[in-house]
Parts: sequence; structure tokens; C-alpha cells
Amino acid sequence: MWILLAVLSALGLGFYDVMKKISLKGNNVPIVLFLNTVFGTLLMCPVIINGLADSHFGLGDTATGHLLIILKAVIVLSSWILGYFAIKHLPLTIQGPINASRPVLVLVGALIVFGERLNLIQWAGILLGFTSLFMISRIGAKEGFSIKHSKWLWFSIAATSLGAVSALYDKYLLQFYRPLEVQAWYSLYQMIIMGFIVLILHQIGHGGGKFNWRWSILGISIFLTSADIAYFYSLSQADSMISIVSMIRRGSVIVSFFYGVVILREHHLKAKLVDLGILLLSLGLLVIGSEI
Repeated sequence: MWILLAVLSALGLGFYDVMKKISLKGNNVPIVLFLNTVFGTLLMCPVIINGLADSHFGLGDTATGHLLIILKAVIVLSSWILGYFAIKHLPLTIQGPINASRPVLVLVGALIVFGERLNLIQWAGILLGFTSLFMISRIGAKEGFSIKHSKWLWFSIAATSLGAVSALYDKYLLQFYRPLEVQAWYSLYQMIIMGFIVLILHQIGHGGGKFNWRWSILGISIFLTSADIAYFYSLSQADSMISIVSMIRRGSVIVSFFYGVVILREHHLKAKLVDLGILLLSLGLLVIGSEI
């Protein structure tokens, strides 16, 4: 069951990336991100209201619980800020595969923190994941996004690293709190933090340029919220493995990749299709290995 939930989460994340690309084209990044947190919080309002009615402030009614969720919000929001700027300036067929490398970092953390162990088939999948990342870095250099000269590439790498930290932290949080409870409260705290950031940027004259409303901005929140619900419930299953769930979720690159190729007509199609094939094989091996 947790594998199916992870796959559904991956599909939601794929469309989430597409909505971000559409929304951010020539648009104000901080305001788009702030609206994303507002809509995400509104979608989770029933959970917050129900929690308040049942147990005052939720999360075990302790200040510690809320501080832990605030830390989660800070980690995710930092990843989002970097990731939103990266996806605005990088081709989807480059940014997507970079983000897909997140499970490699999660794997290292899962082995160290949670003592998870992989079998030979799953290790083969991880090795192919490394191969895919190497190939996309070569392709990116051909398109002018080399690690030496592109700050947007570094933004994407930093966002991916923080995303891995968040994934490991989720596994820890879900030992103590319910999935929807975690998602609802961290959405609320994200909105509050991002609201202060937008206000400060406006006061100092760095608002981020002109803002244009697009309905795809609402789509960002809808697809992300759906993906996160499936993700948290997947992690809450007793036999779930964070390293595998994280890798399956990176299958979201399939959706954003084909949007970049078919709609945006990005370049180096043949090389990128080979890279995508390797990534798909990597994900397939991980899923098969988890069933043994």
C-alpha cells in the first residue's frame, strides 16, 4: 500500500512542477510562493479547525510539538525558495533530473539515522540513479548551465539537498504525530513565515518585480497538497522505507520532463530521453527490490 501511495504522490509532484513552471514565467517569485502557502493552508484548514476543536492546539498540545513543526516549515520553505528560482530559470528537462537525485542523499541519511538496509536489486537502482545524475550534468553544461558558472544550478542542488533533509525529518516526525496534523500545521507556519518575508522584501524595495495572476498558481497548491497527503500516509505505514518512498516520488520527473519536451520544446532530446530511460530503470529496480 505504501508503494502505491508513493506513486500517486509522484504523479502529483510532476504536475506540481509543471504548474510552477507556468506560474513563474516572467513572474514575481516571492508572491507566487506566498500565494502557494496561502492556498495550501486554506486546503488544510478543516484539519486545523478539527484539531483545535478536539485538542486545543493539536500536536500533543505541547510547545515542543509546534517548535518541531516550525523547524519543518523553515527547512521546506528554504528549499522552496531556492527551488522556485531554479525552476524559473532552468529548463525543466535539467531541473527535474537534478531534483530526482534527492533519494541518493536520503539514502545516505536513512542508512545512518534509521539503519535502513537495501538489497542488491535496490543498490543497482541507486547506482543507475547516480549514472542518470552524471549524464544530466553533462547535458546541462552543453546548454550553458555548468556547475562552475550557473548560480541557478547551485540553487537547484541546494534545494534538492534541503529536500532530502526534510524527507528524513518527516520520518522522525511521523513517529509522534499524525500525517495530516503535520501537513496542516507546517502549511500554516509556512504561510506566516513567507508572509513576513514578502512584507520585509516590500519594505526594503526588493519585492521581486511585477506580479501577474495565473490560475496555474492555484494548481500549484492543489497538486502539492494532494501529493503531500499521499506521501505522509505512505511514510506512516509501519513497513515503509524512507529511501524507497523518496526515490519513487522522484518519478515525478517523468511528467515535467515530457512537458518540457513536448510543450516547451527544450533541446538535446535524444540524450535526455536516454537519461530518462536510465532513471526509469533505476526507479523500477527500487520498486521490484522493495517487494522481495
